[in-house]
Amino acid sequence: MADQIPLYPVRNAAGAAAPNRKRAAYYSAAGPGPGADRRGRYQLEDESAHLDEMPLMMSEEGFENEEGDYHTLPRARLTRRRGGLEWFVCGGWKFLCSSCCDWLINICQRKKELKARTVWLGCPEKCEEKHPRNSIKNQKYNVFTFIPGVLYEQFKFFLNLYFLVVSCSQFVPALKIGYLYTYWAPLGFVLAVTVVREAIDEFRRFQRDKDVNSQLYSKLTVRGKVQVKSSDIQVGDLIIVEKNQRIPSDMVFLRTSEKAGSCFIRTDQLDGETDWKLKVAVSCTQRLPALGDLFSISAYVYAQKPQLDIHSFEGTFTREDCDPPIHESLSIENTLWASTVVASGTVIGVVIYTGKETRSVMNTSNPKNKVGLLDLELNQLTKALFLALVALSVVMVTLQGFVGPWYRNLFRFLLLFSYIIPISLRVNLDMGKAAYGWMMMKDENIPGTVVRTSTIPEELGRLVYLLTDKTGTLTQNEMVFKRLHLGTVSYGTDTMDEIQSHLMNSYSQVHSQAAGNTPGSAPLRRAPSSAPKIRKSVSSRIHEAVKALALCHNVTPVYESRAGVTGETEFAEADQDFSDENRTYQASSPDEVALVQWTESVGLTLVSRDLTSMQLRTPGGQILTFCVLQMFPFTSESKRMGVIVRDESTAEITFYMKGADTAMAAIVQYNDWLEEECGNMAREGLRTLVVARRALTEEQYQDFESRYSQAKLSVHDRMLKVAAVVESLEREMELLCLTGVEDQLQADVRPTLEMLRNAGIKIWMLTGDKLETATCIAKSSHLVSRTQDIHVFRPVASRGEAHLELNALRRKHDCALVISGDSLEVCLKYYQHELVELACQCPAVVCCRCSPTQKAHVVKLLQQHTGRRTCAVGDGGNDVSMIQAADCGIGIEGKEGRQASLAADFSITQFRHIGRLLVVHGRNSYKRSAALGQFVMHRGLIISTMQAVFSSVFYFASVPLYQGFLMVGYATVYTMFPVFSLVLDQDVKPEMAMLYPELYKDLTKGRALSFKTFLIWVLISIYQGAILMYGALVLFESEFVHVVAISFTALILTELLMVALTVRTWHWLMVVAELLSLGCYVASLAFLNEYFDVAFITSATFLWKVSAVTVVSCLPLYVLKYLRRKLSPPRYSKLTS
Repeated sequence: MADQIPLYPVRNAAGAAAPNRKRAAYYSAAGPGPGADRRGRYQLEDESAHLDEMPLMMSEEGFENEEGDYHTLPRARLTRRRGGLEWFVCGGWKFLCSSCCDWLINICQRKKELKARTVWLGCPEKCEEKHPRNSIKNQKYNVFTFIPGVLYEQFKFFLNLYFLVVSCSQFVPALKIGYLYTYWAPLGFVLAVTVVREAIDEFRRFQRDKDVNSQLYSKLTVRGKVQVKSSDIQVGDLIIVEKNQRIPSDMVFLRTSEKAGSCFIRTDQLDGETDWKLKVAVSCTQRLPALGDLFSISAYVYAQKPQLDIHSFEGTFTREDCDPPIHESLSIENTLWASTVVASGTVIGVVIYTGKETRSVMNTSNPKNKVGLLDLELNQLTKALFLALVALSVVMVTLQGFVGPWYRNLFRFLLLFSYIIPISLRVNLDMGKAAYGWMMMKDENIPGTVVRTSTIPEELGRLVYLLTDKTGTLTQNEMVFKRLHLGTVSYGTDTMDEIQSHLMNSYSQVHSQAAGNTPGSAPLRRAPSSAPKIRKSVSSRIHEAVKALALCHNVTPVYESRAGVTGETEFAEADQDFSDENRTYQASSPDEVALVQWTESVGLTLVSRDLTSMQLRTPGGQILTFCVLQMFPFTSESKRMGVIVRDESTAEITFYMKGADTAMAAIVQYNDWLEEECGNMAREGLRTLVVARRALTEEQYQDFESRYSQAKLSVHDRMLKVAAVVESLEREMELLCLTGVEDQLQADVRPTLEMLRNAGIKIWMLTGDKLETATCIAKSSHLVSRTQDIHVFRPVASRGEAHLELNALRRKHDCALVISGDSLEVCLKYYQHELVELACQCPAVVCCRCSPTQKAHVVKLLQQHTGRRTCAVGDGGNDVSMIQAADCGIGIEGKEGRQASLAADFSITQFRHIGRLLVVHGRNSYKRSAALGQFVMHRGLIISTMQAVFSSVFYFASVPLYQGFLMVGYATVYTMFPVFSLVLDQDVKPEMAMLYPELYKDLTKGRALSFKTFLIWVLISIYQGAILMYGALVLFESEFVHVVAISFTALILTELLMVALTVRTWHWLMVVAELLSLGCYVASLAFLNEYFDVAFITSATFLWKVSAVTVVSCLPLYVLKYLRRKLSPPRYSKLTS
């Protein structure tokens, strides 16, 4: 029977039949002909005939070739046309170099090929291969690589490398200009700060790893239990894990203390889902009488090679010492992955993967050193300054006429003008970053914020894409039952007491009929009969609906043992006290728990459950027992779950089913209200479930069971055949009710998302959750606005399907995209560029069923294709890869632990804090750093211009204008405080920035620091430097030392006035810094008699000459600034005025 079921080829051979029929119908509707025989069509390689009707953004020649050739084809043809020298010149040398490097790297760190393995129970020594140690390592460096690694990270920046070369040149006597300390002190300071900071971070990482690796576990040996460190666990060990203990490595579940032979685990640190997963022990080992018998049997586990997918596993368990040998197939429900936590009972498992081969480590990417966009831009400007420096030096030597040892003069000029690129740039910026971090952590409006990466605060002001997790980030992951709809009548939270009374009536009626005419039951029986006819039918429908919800689920009630000595969870037996106080519900979905808790609140309570039976307690305290005949669990393909139960008291067999409205609409009998009500509930942000039932006769059930067993034993296309048999039951089912459950959002999620959208940030939601749930939350959180359409990307398994689906998306305008992880994988394989291009045009994107690796992959794709800055927000261990891949990672400390917040660059306590973090602190950090960086460059350029003018006037001599302490003092004591006080400047008040998030859009254009603004500062520096030098040369009379006094004093005053000109909002510390610097300079004049003539600088002549030069250098700039503010004010000034 089962082998006659018609089959279609399906992705992974795991899809259910119904979606495939729909898919086939969809493709036949998409165009004439091609969908008619889908089977034949997708067996053919040459699909181009059908796909040419809707060409995608790609060359047609690439499409006619085999799928594997698609990426390499155009490049391969190009390469063939060129030969010999032409090929080498046109990029062949790059190819050869990279090939050689790859070859060397492969030889140095040859990666071991991952293979399937046979693991003997309790016999690690029988392993044929060497497996990695079971230790966790999050450190970037080791003892030997720390110093070289840190130095490399510093000197890969052109700025620092340049200073290193300049400082080293001072050891050559012929090139020596001034004192050694003027070059080495600033460089040494920068390096010392960096090394200390990195060392502290590295030590903290080492401590965290050590804590995890030294956790103790019980290992089962022939001699009994021994304690073993987590890092010493090997493949083949039998490990005992207690309740609430972390599972140390990937294991196959052999035994549990739970009588049902199953247990629950928490997987929030692996996949981000806080619901508990049910795991089943291998039945062969669970049946053994005692623990020690695990060593008396000869058994092994065959496990597939380690891989990334956390949702699948294939293996077999074989016991050899009995006749015939016992073989059991192992699937994902028999596994315990590392980093999950045991939620009930004690488990014993055999270790199959350790260390780097565990699923959790394979899904975690290595942390990268993040470099801010501002630092990269400043690095580019530094290179431009270096070119200017070289050009200026060459001009000087040329004008000298290449006299004598000109190359030595050239190098001396390079050193003289080296202040063009100021060493203090890095010091100032690093100190500025530390200040911004401190301000963020001290902000009372966002308490609990921690800055873990102090090098990238400016990134917060440049973000274009925000990628956020759903569970625990946007939502609280707390489900509340809100609505029950029966077609003619709907019940909300305020009318639940009506349901309760209906239920009381119907159960008392049933009870009285069962008990016969006892005096106590007579009035109860009469009560409903006096009511109108319709009332009775509503009562019975409510009764059926509530009973269906109390039976159709995967929930297990658990009773915490009163003694509390063992610490284990006891499964309640029928005779045990079912007291409501110590009962908790465990399930793999919080929705199901919400439904069962609701049935308890209206009077029908689930009191016990095992693999074969369920017991309910009625409002009257009666216990009803139901035998569980079959369970059909929820899958993402079928989108529904079902159960067949037999009522022990009446022997009635009923098939109950609940699922998503999309899947159930075709299964239930015709009705006119379901679709409309589902839409209404979805608009309210409720998660809907449709509940239906079908009564079966004994014969119908027996027929079904025989076909079902046959399908389960077939070797080929087992999944399809099983699905087809179940489908034979799913016909004309009676629609009972529609339920609405709300997943409560985090505080202020809606206004925060709206603010971010107004700020021009595109928000993508990447979640491991189901498609329906993700869509629901996208609507309720207003990630997708009410007016926007949602385009759900249909499941695709091949290139042709992806092509058609992408074309369907391209015809839509201004609609949000919802896509699943599997479809995403297929599209990225063939149409990476096209998919990203189309997705970027969507106002919002939701990716559901994403693995941790896929989340990180999406982040990297956005960075590569758009070149824009990305930010990732998450709260679970499954978000760590995404957070580390993004330009800026924000972790939220939530219910899912602190793993994400520890791996992130910024840690916050609530999602709503992101708004202020970006539009206030991000804005200030970027604007301040841009002003500070350019001002420090201006400070170097102005003195270099003066040096150039001085050298030109004095026959191009390579002699310094200012010597020794004057140069050091200029860059430090005299101007440092006012310049650094720019980190307190702000162009817009925080309240204004929060009120008008649109101001943030300007920041992403990067106009605060660009080649245009840089050029303006260069022109200002040249103008001021020339005026100061020529002014001093014109006004000095007899002594040359007067030139130095006039020009240097005017220079200091000009710098202080320029800081005042740059400031937009004054702070009292800025005034203090200005006065302090001026005071320091005036006070130091008394000690600098080797540079200044004391008699001259105390005369009135000196004062008027300095004042005149300063006024000429600064007044025009003040006038220009005033005119610019009047004629072309910036956007924010309109708001502040």
